Amino acid sequence: QVQSVESGGGLVQAGGSLRLSCAASGRTFSNYAWFRQAPGKEREFVAALRWSFDSPYYADSAKGRFTIARDLAKNTGYLQMNSLKPEDTAVYYCALGQGEMLSSPATYAYWGQGTQVTVSS
Repeated sequence: QVQSVESGGGLVQAGGSLRLSCAASGRTFSNYAWFRQAPGKEREFVAALRWSFDSPYYADSAKGRFTIARDLAKNTGYLQMNSLKPEDTAVYYCALGQGEMLSSPATYAYWGQGTQVTVSS
């Protein structure tokens, strides 16, 4: 059974930083990603990583500001978010799965409960 549990969300002012964590259990996944969903909008890809190869992939909105990483020993993933903007406000989800399309939600079979990130202007 694969599970993911997010933490680290909160309220931050524009320009600030947050680090989200994703505690993963089980090892029947090869890909790990972060998605986000703002009120009234569809779920949006943020960043992904192939768990064993540390090869990150970012949405254009995240490039240069966000960094996805993982700690193999702790089986935990991270999303470091810098220079946050009000438009980054959303519920952020950690996703685990297998497949080639890293940016597609359909690739991921296992989702966490989400953590709220609110960026004030």
